[in-house]
Amino acid sequence: MKMKPFTERAVKIIKDIPPGKVMTYGQIAALAGSHRAARQVVRILHSMSEKYNLPWHRVINSKGEIGIQDQESLYFQKKSLQSEGVIIAKENKIDLEKYQHRPSVEEVE
Repeated sequence: MKMKPFTERAVKIIKDIPPGKVMTYGQIAALAGSHRAARQVVRILHSMSEKYNLPWHRVINSKGEIGIQDQESLYFQKKSLQSEGVIIAKENKIDLEKYQHRPSVEEVE
């Protein structure tokens, strides 16, 4: 089954997040073509991370926080980011000024 254009772009954007950098759900949605589709990015990560080997651990919420509630996944995400050099402050917060990947629209096409 062929992916929809939004999904295809979102998958490519996620795959291209470099180690040691993060992007937000909303940022990925906007770059993929839909400013209001942050929840769709969550669904893409949930359903396609394994199949497409997506670095899901590099995607966080707009406040710069790890939004995962599941303790095992939270631990894995923190350890994965830390192993890439990302410093995680208390309340699982990440400094977006320092670590956010900001590709241009041209870079993702």
